[in-house]
Amino acid sequence: MFPFAGIVAFMKRRFKIIPTVTETGEAFSMIAKFQSLPYFPYLVRIIPFAVFAALTLAQGQFGETGAYWIYALKTLVGAWLIWIVRAHVKEMRWNISWESIVAGVAVFIVWVGLDGFYPMLGERSGAFNPLKSYGEGSAIAWTFIAVRVFGSSLLVPMLEEVFYRSFLYRCLIKSDFISVPLKSFNLIAFLIVCAGFGLSHYEWLPGVLCAVVYQGLVIRKGRLGDAITAHAITNFLLGLWVVFQSAYHFW
Repeated sequence: MFPFAGIVAFMKRRFKIIPTVTETGEAFSMIAKFQSLPYFPYLVRIIPFAVFAALTLAQGQFGETGAYWIYALKTLVGAWLIWIVRAHVKEMRWNISWESIVAGVAVFIVWVGLDGFYPMLGERSGAFNPLKSYGEGSAIAWTFIAVRVFGSSLLVPMLEEVFYRSFLYRCLIKSDFISVPLKSFNLIAFLIVCAGFGLSHYEWLPGVLCAVVYQGLVIRKGRLGDAITAHAITNFLLGLWVVFQSAYHFW
């Protein structure tokens, strides 16, 4: 229950309520208690992303092999958070269209194709390469690689698209972001979100470009699911590229 500890403390101070949660299985009922609060739509879109991002920052703090275990941990936590908020984030639904497939493949090509042709934002502390740490034939190394591909292809798209393309973009347009249709276009919000998404990656240039594509897809289709699918395709193809081309610097 640790991801909600901060929320509980905040709610106790701000709204004078003390939710009773004794078991993990009661997470749903706890969220139901918060549903009537004015900040609820913000929390269910911010907290999962924030927890996942915090664990990402922690990856490099526990040594080379520690990073693999932290990634496995954040994958489990991310999946759990998505599961318990899924009913309250209506736009977090997968949609497959020809546009999402084309966008996903195109962004992958751009991401790989631009490598080495622009200055990076700092230097990586080290590539995510379990084979180097445990050996080519190590079962645990391939398990960590499988977890990485799974997490980046299925969980990251949902967490990032909900936060950036749904919440942050619409919140920059209007504080009551739920009332803003996903197909709405606002140039300032568009530029801020694309820049912010890009600068959150070492590969800032393809990051900005892919944000333009994903946000444009949301606006074009009027739903988030196509961007989630495109993001998943990009990350899955990148994962395959990393493994089969030994291009672990992308991780």
